[in-house]
Amino acid sequence: MTTFVAATWFLTFALGAQAPAVVQTPAPPAAAEQEKPAAAKSEAPTPVPAQRYVVGADDLLTVTVFDEPDLSGKYRVDGDGSITFPLIGRVQAAGVTIPVLQERIRAMLATGYIRYPQVRVEIDQYKSQSVYVIGEVRAPGKYMLSGSMSLIEALALAGSPTTAASNELIVVHPKKPGQGTQNALDPDAEVERTPVNLKDLQLGKAGLDIALQDGDTIYVPKAQIFYINGYVIHPGSYVLDPGMTVLQAISLAGGLSERGSDRGIKIVRMVNGRREEVDAKVTDLVQANDTILIRQRFF
Repeated sequence: MTTFVAATWFLTFALGAQAPAVVQTPAPPAAAEQEKPAAAKSEAPTPVPAQRYVVGADDLLTVTVFDEPDLSGKYRVDGDGSITFPLIGRVQAAGVTIPVLQERIRAMLATGYIRYPQVRVEIDQYKSQSVYVIGEVRAPGKYMLSGSMSLIEALALAGSPTTAASNELIVVHPKKPGQGTQNALDPDAEVERTPVNLKDLQLGKAGLDIALQDGDTIYVPKAQIFYINGYVIHPGSYVLDPGMTVLQAISLAGGLSERGSDRGIKIVRMVNGRREEVDAKVTDLVQANDTILIRQRFF
């Protein structure tokens, strides 16, 4: 009996010792693809931002092929829209997003060069796309479009609006590529104009901080102003918001003073080239260059 147990134990041990030899056989491609990314997770950097950015000529790319330092490096997109990459030669990079380009390089490397390559593409320098910021900003000009640049970021690059800026700016998007700023403000140009309230934008109101596109023009016009005099707390000149009423103008001036009245309001404005004094109600709309006169109450 002892001899039988010993023999059984020896046979079991011998079969178990052979198990690693079975595990070492090459894994099928599907299994290997699942294992490879898991092993590379600790080495991979954080996800690439601006996934919607379309690569263009003169952009500088950083291409990382994990575990392949000789292939990883910086590549400039040539004028024809392609890069020269080791092993696979010319790769068309312009006109596609970063995820598409990553997959393109990965697929080309996997065709007879590297087994299960892992590729990461990032934008090192944005050179191919730009936006224009013009009007009442401190540093108007052309700015490189970096990734999914937002409207508020573009205004910050241009030094932010001046104190003379209107509370409503306009984002002009050309329908035809390459139209540029020369026709952006032409009423007959084929463009899309999106008005944006600057105050709402600065307050972070949802939906206003739009992502810009190549060739967009941000136009910050000079503010239209009005004047309010008489019995208000802070008489003076103020920026005119579109659709502002007389009541809102009074509120902007701090409200009526202790002796001010909301009756008998007069507005001095230009009518057909002549200055005229017209009667006004608190619900009337204020026009550019109006002078609102608030009278004294007598009781």
